[in-house]
Amino acid sequence: MGYRMKSLSRPSPFWLAIVILGALFAVPPSESQQDAVSKRRLVERSAPAYPSLARTMALQGIVRVEAVVSPDGSVKAVEVRGGHPVLAQAAVNAVRKWKWEPSAHESHEPVEVKFSPE
Repeated sequence: MGYRMKSLSRPSPFWLAIVILGALFAVPPSESQQDAVSKRRLVERSAPAYPSLARTMALQGIVRVEAVVSPDGSVKAVEVRGGHPVLAQAAVNAVRKWKWEPSAHESHEPVEVKFSPE
């Protein structure tokens, strides 16, 4: 029993379907999807208060949050994405006071707040 080699000159319908589906999913997102996480310019920023417990423990590090920013640039909501829990609330309190440049749409802004006991 011998094996026959398939000709590579014409792709099978299965592979053709895979290529077409791949191309459909490779289309860049629409403008509204791109606005979901943007990089609007920050125009007003206040430093976070360093928690006394964190100072006592000599904690330092970065707290990552996501700010939901309204079209006028004010912060509607802040959600912690990572970082030490002792530092998280101070980061949220600071970011709530920040202002971004106005935009036509609400946006989600990733923010890193750095804490150092100095």
